[in-house]
Amino acid sequence: MVTIIGAGPIGLATGIALKQRDIPFQIIERGCLVNSIFNYPVKMTFFSTSDRLEIGGIPFISHGNKPTRNEALEYYRRAAESYELPIRLYEEVQKIHGDDGNFTITTSKDTYPSSKVVIATGFYGKARLMNIAGEDLPKVKHYYDEPHPYAWQKVLVIGGGNSAVDVALETYRCNSEVTIAVRDSKLKDSVKYWVKPDIENRIKEGSIRGLFNTEVVEIRKHEVVLRTPQGEEVIENDFVLAMTGYRPQYELMEMAGIELTDDKIKMPVYNDKSLETNRKGVYVAGVVCGGMDTSRLFIENTRVHADQIASDIESGLTG
Repeated sequence: MVTIIGAGPIGLATGIALKQRDIPFQIIERGCLVNSIFNYPVKMTFFSTSDRLEIGGIPFISHGNKPTRNEALEYYRRAAESYELPIRLYEEVQKIHGDDGNFTITTSKDTYPSSKVVIATGFYGKARLMNIAGEDLPKVKHYYDEPHPYAWQKVLVIGGGNSAVDVALETYRCNSEVTIAVRDSKLKDSVKYWVKPDIENRIKEGSIRGLFNTEVVEIRKHEVVLRTPQGEEVIENDFVLAMTGYRPQYELMEMAGIELTDDKIKMPVYNDKSLETNRKGVYVAGVVCGGMDTSRLFIENTRVHADQIASDIESGLTG
């Protein structure tokens, strides 16, 4: 029995590749099916075309040039149903014990024997916290949903990348009073070129208040304390939308005995051909392979991991 941890697109694709080879497996997911995509903004549209997101040879037909979040949720659900994948949802892996061929996976609900382990938990497993007072208040959101709940509210958006810019513009157009706090002296160069003039003009005209070289010091129930170039400033606030980024579930990889590169990227150590890590019998698949480097790996260029892993496991069974 192979245990795949993570029911995202690559976890599902790996399950399909194993099923096509008649290798027993199960998929364990701590949240809902394709949980990361579910946590995308409600109106999000993918950069990739639908054909680049397909798995298992099942056509992905979208109504526009680029598929939406809702279309992707339906597509991956139908793909899982079509292949009758054995998926355990809302079950979090807590321990991984044993060695190649004889692992024991302990979850929040049960314990399972496993011959191999595939970690396909994606990149959006954990929000990158600021570790400041008040970050745990209910009004602080690290995953943005949609602008409507923030209408007529005083909103602080934290971050200078695409997510922060999109959130600032969407909430502004829903009549929120928006301030965007950027730690650097300017927005990130990676901000989409067709969006950047919009946010820059809104800041210039004062519709959105832009604070650069600014850090959030403390979050209070009705206020936020900022450190600006002009000194400390306290502003009234109803919601904080912290678009500070995300990180892989390193705790899970460490639990499995996977080594990480000793640099800022913190990539898992693995074989490029087989995707097997330094821990024999434990594989990584999908964007989790990139560590903190989020600009290199996506669904569309990691779908091949499924066949690489399944082929390696099959060769071990027949070799």
